[in-house]
Formats: sequence, C-alpha cells, structure tokens
Amino acid sequence: MSIEPDTPARRQAPPGGPDAPGHRAEPVPSAERPDPAPAAARAADRAAPPGGSRTALRALLLRLHFYAGVLVAPFLVVAAATGLLYTFTPQLEQAVYADRLHVGVGTDRLPLRDQVAAATAAYPEGTLDAVRPGHAPGDSTRVLFTKPEDDGKRMGVFVDPYTGDVLGELDVYGSSGSLPVRTWIAELHRNLHLGEPGRIYTELAASWLWAVAAGGALLWFTRPGRADRTGGTGGTGRLRRLLLPGRGESGRRRTLGLHGAIGLWALAGLLFLSATGLSWSAYAGENIGAMRTAFGWETPALSAADGGEHAGHGAAAEDADDGDQPGHGGHAGHGGQADGGGHAGHGPDSGSAGIGPDEALAAARTAGLDGPVEIGIPDGDGAPYTVAETQRAWPVQQDQVAVDAGDGRVVEELRFADFPLMAKLTNWGIAAHMGLLFGLPNQLLLAAVAAAALALVVLGYRMWWQRRPTRGGAAFGRPIPRGAWRRLTWRARALVAAAAVAVGLLLPLFGASLLAFVLVDTVIARTAEKRRPAA
Repeated sequence: MSIEPDTPARRQAPPGGPDAPGHRAEPVPSAERPDPAPAAARAADRAAPPGGSRTALRALLLRLHFYAGVLVAPFLVVAAATGLLYTFTPQLEQAVYADRLHVGVGTDRLPLRDQVAAATAAYPEGTLDAVRPGHAPGDSTRVLFTKPEDDGKRMGVFVDPYTGDVLGELDVYGSSGSLPVRTWIAELHRNLHLGEPGRIYTELAASWLWAVAAGGALLWFTRPGRADRTGGTGGTGRLRRLLLPGRGESGRRRTLGLHGAIGLWALAGLLFLSATGLSWSAYAGENIGAMRTAFGWETPALSAADGGEHAGHGAAAEDADDGDQPGHGGHAGHGGQADGGGHAGHGPDSGSAGIGPDEALAAARTAGLDGPVEIGIPDGDGAPYTVAETQRAWPVQQDQVAVDAGDGRVVEELRFADFPLMAKLTNWGIAAHMGLLFGLPNQLLLAAVAAAALALVVLGYRMWWQRRPTRGGAAFGRPIPRGAWRRLTWRARALVAAAAVAVGLLLPLFGASLLAFVLVDTVIARTAEKRRPAA
C-alpha cells in the first residue's frame, strides 16, 4: 500500500558528460531504464539539507507506509473480506431462519405467561432468563434460557404468539440476539474461529489500519504537484487530481493515482472502522475501557432495587456485548423456572404472589417504551423485572425501566437521552460498525469501505510489483531507501519517538510490531553495511 514520490525518472548520461564536444544523448532502452522511484528517493535524500526535517519526516512516513502496507496488508485483507461477508448477515439470518422468526398473523395473541409456559415445557433443562415478544404482527416470540453448559450463549425457544406452538430452538449470542449463521460469520471476522489467540489478527489489523490510511492520505496530499492534464495547477485542478485518477496515465503512475484517490475517498470510513474495531480488541480494548472509566464515559445501567445484580438488561447494557462478545448483556444470575401460572422466574414452589411478564410489559409500555423490548426475568429474591428497548436502528431506542415484581410499579428509569455524550457516541459507533444504525444504507456504505480496503491492498501490491527491476530476475520491487531518520533534527526525533511510545502504550500490538520492525530493519542495515566492500 505504498505511495511514492511522483518525480520524473533520472536520465542516464553517456560517458564524456553532457558538455563534451559533439555529445549526443543516446536513448536508453526501456528494459534498461533506471526505475524512477528509487532514483527519485535518492535525489530527494541528496537534495534535503541536514536540517530539512519536513522532507525527512515525509521520507520517514513513506518508508513506514510502504513496509506497514506490505507486511500488515494480509491481515487487512482477511478483516475486510470477513467484514464484507458479515455486513449482510441480518438479511441472511431472516432468510435462513424464516420458519422460526415469522408466523402467520392471527386474531388474538396469547398472554406471554402462556407462551413462556410452552417454551419451558419444550426446554425444561434450561433456566428462564428473558422474553422478547414479537414486535411486528408476523414476528414470533423468543423465550431465552441460560443453558446447563456455560458456552456464552443462550437457548432461544421460538413460539407462535397466536397458537402457542413451539417453532424450534436456536442458540442466541450477544445482546444483539445473533443467531447461529450470523454468530459463525461474526466469530470468523473476530478471531477466525481460533479463540482468544485468533483475536490478535483483528487487533493487529485495526491497530495499523488508521496509521496506514492516515499516513497514505498525508503522503497523497503532500505529493509534489504536477500540471493537471485537464489544465492548470490551481486549487481546482489539484483537488481533481487528488480525488480522481489522472487521465492519460499508464503503468505505475496510473496504479498510484487509483491507489491514492480510492484511499482518500475511503479515508473517513477506514478511520471509523479502525477506531470502533479497537474498542472490541483484547489489549487495546482494555486500555480504552480503562480510559472510558477514568473519564466517566461508561454506558450507564439500571441499579435496580437489589443493588445492581440484575441491572442493565437488554442491548444497551454493555457496549462490548453488541460486538458478539461472550455473555449476554448482564443476564447471568437469573434463576427459577416458569410455573406456567404467570409468575415466571419466581419458582413453582415459592408461593409468591407477584406480577408476570405481561404486567411488566404493560408497565413498561405505560412508561413510554414502545419499541421492541427484552423482558429480563427476576430470580425471586425481591429483584425487579427489567425491560429494555433493543432497537439499534436510527432513531435509537435504548430506554430501560425496572418494574417491581410484587406490585408492578416502575421503580427506576434509565433514558437513552440522559446517557453521557461519549456513551451515546459509543453506542452509535458500535451499531454503525455492525451495519445496524441506518439499515440498508449503513450496510451498503460498510460494503463499499470494505471493498475499497481490498482494492487498496491489491493496488499497493501491484505498485510494489511494478517497481521491481526489469532485469536481474528480482521477484519483488525495491524497498523505500533508508536514511530519513538520520536527517531528522534531534527535536524531531524526540517528538517522533514520544508519539510512537504514547501510541504504543495505548495500542500494545501496534507498539510491539513497530518495535519489531525497527529492530529487524536495523539488523538488516547493519548486516548490509558489514558486507559492503570497502571503497
């Protein structure tokens, strides 16, 4: 994904020099013509004065962009391809599981307590955890159970709300309610089905994506200007040259133009995916979480009447859970089987006289929760029902209430409008990363960004291939020359080093891989110097 200086190639002079009598420049065969990029880089090195830190910084950024693009690109390809596959999983999910998710519209709905009783009879080994009533007339009711084995998923039993018939069972993952096909693709994107070690690849890709994208854009903006082929070197012509591939270009120049223009168009999306992806990562995610805690940017949750054990039901309970992280948004700890008589979760032998999920839902509707909801079932120890809206599409509906299990009073409310700004931004960012915030337009935009990332990698490798020597049988293109670091002033070196350390501490995999690159490059340089014959 290298972007290189765009200066004319150095011409080869015959013996005798250009001022020799009768001198006539002979054309150089194309197969023997020096590669322009290394010549331009060497010319830039010679032209830069020792204190020319701006030129040296650009050369250093060019070298970093080149090597990061070459070495990190395979990780970016996997992340972009699996992310592109994940983008349209909502539609795939609806198609694959249509027989469980949708029913024929009847006249009267059964009470939720009867639907819960039917689901409990079909899955007696589970512990009732929550209920998601069908929101649209043709939607089934999803009754959720914690499973005897702790695999981070809940069992969803799907019930026809008009007949009480059980339609089937499926594993449900995350507070977003992912079903198996979507979960499988999400785990492929997240860790390649390799467990925690597999998360290193996504974190490495996200850690370098912002640096490669932003660095490439800076190199493209500071590229030496040329007269626009359509006329002029003014602001309009330069902007056209930056945003659109050059007309009449060919070879490596055309590849470079496509690479730079696509990268500039996709820059905002690439930076967004990098930032939101890092919030789910293993090592950088911990640092980001600690920073959110320190600044009070955490997503609030219901404290509820029992001191918070059951706080935070639903999709808004925990941001990370919406990225298909293990767990299901704070529902662990619910107990009690539904007794079929409407006191779900209180236990069949407790003898308690309280409300059921129907009354809890009615209280939540009265409190203004009018979107799709998840009703968290209490464990019978005086804990309340918790009802949370689950709509992630715009406008986001993420309000939550706690309902007293004894008398049906709303004892606590948590409104999304009252969330801190950073908590709202996090919520919106996660939903947009998953393609949920704006529906189909969101999905199409994500698909375009993923496709752009794949195109940038292909074009970057193509430029590398086009820079290879035409003679000598070299398999790869030449790397960007060294020497930029030595041309920096000591102050510039200190600033660059301090910035690298700060970013490396926040993003550990970025810092570790950058350090490894510097060490390996230094060893290679020293080895080459020792092997170089004395003049």
